Amino acid sequence: MKNNKPSLEKIVPEFGSSFFYENFSDENKNKAPIWHYHPEIEIVYVNGGTGKRQIGSHMSYYRNGALMLIGANLPHCGFTDNLTGNKSETVIQLLPDFLGNSFFTIPEMSGVNKMLEQAKKGIAFKGDAKRRIGARIDALGMLDPFDRLLGILRVLKEMEQTTDYSILNAEGFSIETELQDNNRINLIFNFVQKEFTRQITLDEIADKVSMSVPGFCRYFKKITGKTFIQFVNEYRLVHAAKLLHEKQTSITDICYESGFSNFSHFNKLFKQFSGRTPSTYRNELKYVISE
Repeated sequence: MKNNKPSLEKIVPEFGSSFFYENFSDENKNKAPIWHYHPEIEIVYVNGGTGKRQIGSHMSYYRNGALMLIGANLPHCGFTDNLTGNKSETVIQLLPDFLGNSFFTIPEMSGVNKMLEQAKKGIAFKGDAKRRIGARIDALGMLDPFDRLLGILRVLKEMEQTTDYSILNAEGFSIETELQDNNRINLIFNFVQKEFTRQITLDEIADKVSMSVPGFCRYFKKITGKTFIQFVNEYRLVHAAKLLHEKQTSITDICYESGFSNFSHFNKLFKQFSGRTPSTYRNELKYVISE
C-alpha cells in the first residue's frame, strides 16, 4: 500500500538558519506525511480548529487549536487536514544540538532541558498557555533570523515555566529499536488509519506484517503496551469524539461511522475512555469555550 512505508522526514532549514520555521495557511497547506518521525524536536501550534492528536501510542481529540512539543524521533501524524478548520498552523523543528552539544546543559537552561526530556513522551499545552505561547510562535514569522532564534528560546522558557500542560505518555516509540520494528509499527498504524471504519481481524493484520496471530499479539503489546483491539478502538473513539463535536447526526450514526458495529458496546467504551456517555459529552461541548 502506498502509505504503509515508514517516513523519515528530512528537514532542511532555509538558507541562513539553523532551524526550520514555517507558517501554513489555506494557500500553503502542510503536506507532512501521515505518519512520520525525524531527529528534530518539533513545536506545533494549530491556531483554532478541531482535530486529532496521534503521537506515539497516544490518541486524543483537540478543539480550539493545539500547542504541542514533540521530542526527537517520536513518531506522530499530521495534526491538520482539509476538515480541521484552523486559521493557520506553525511548525518549528530544531535538532537537539542545534546550538551546540552542551547548550541545553548549562545552568540557565536546566529547566528547559528537563522539559525536553519530558517531550520524548509528547507534551500538550492547554488553556491560556496554549493561546499566549501560540501567539508568540505566530509572531516569530515577522522577525529576522537572529531575533527569531531568541524568540524560540523565549518560547521554550515560557513552555518550561507554565503548569498548564499534559504529558501524553507516548513512551516506547522513540526510534531506538531496530528498523524492522519501525517498519512494522508504521505499516500497522497507517493501515489502521485507513481501514478503522471496518472490521480488521487479527488474521488480516498479522498477515500484513508476516507474523502469526499469537506472535503479532505478543509483539504489539510489548511495543505499545496495548492490545491491537484496544488500539483500534481508541482510534475509533477519538474519531467519534471529533464527529460528536463537528456533526449533528445521530449518535447511532456516529457509532457506525466510527467503525463500531454494536451501539451499547460503543456507549460503554466511550464512557470508559472519556468518563462521559456520548450524549453527555456532546451536551457538555455546548458549554465549553476553551480546552
